[in-house]
Amino acid sequence: MLRSIARLLRQFGYDSMMFPSAEAFANHADFENAACIVLDINLGDGLGIELRHSLKATGNSVPVIYVTGNDSPAVREAALQSGCLAYLTKPFSAKSLMEPLERASAS
Repeated sequence: MLRSIARLLRQFGYDSMMFPSAEAFANHADFENAACIVLDINLGDGLGIELRHSLKATGNSVPVIYVTGNDSPAVREAALQSGCLAYLTKPFSAKSLMEPLERASAS
């Protein structure tokens, strides 16, 4: 999924930085030039929503798009409460990812 999203972003002219784990993402501190962050809800070593809360706690307000293969009302509500730009369930269309990303880039 990570490589597919990277290819899609490249196809639409976006540079991307991919992280192999929640830990690698959490250890990255420079989101100054990021238009948006695409986070999977269920990461092998953490939860995307927890990473979003960590970003907010450090004053980072980069918009977040969540993706998940395990949709549930409780998870959806937690994601929306965290202030996400979009919540996408796998499989999702390129258009459903690109529309909120374009809104974030325009801001």
